[in-house]
Amino acid sequence: MGKKATNINPFATRDYRFINTSLLTYDLPSLVDTMKHKQAWAEGELNAMVLLKSLDKQIVLTALHEGTEIQSFQSNDSVTFQIIEGKLMFHTQKESVALDKGQLLTLYDKINYRLESEEDTVFLLTIATNNLHGIAT
Repeated sequence: MGKKATNINPFATRDYRFINTSLLTYDLPSLVDTMKHKQAWAEGELNAMVLLKSLDKQIVLTALHEGTEIQSFQSNDSVTFQIIEGKLMFHTQKESVALDKGQLLTLYDKINYRLESEEDTVFLLTIATNNLHGIAT
């Protein structure tokens, strides 16, 4: 007999964003559905949910309406955009990239960029920081 898989629910704790465990699972379709039923989404606002926040990494589930633009500056060690649904245009001064469902883009350069959703879009934003300040080695 095989072992039964156990799904750990990070939302069972009081503050799921600061969990100290090595195994976290997320039901992304369910989370996206929850986000799209919130008042902010109905009013046309950007909707974001922090899934993980640690000293060296943040993972944010973000939902954008069609035509939403975001100006930003990449100042961390890396930023990754993974498209869950929809289509996102990623623009820098030098180039533009269209990202569709299932695609992933990682940015290591510290540059200005602009995001533009061409349709309702949901993506995972992962921000990594080499934050070793105050940690004894």
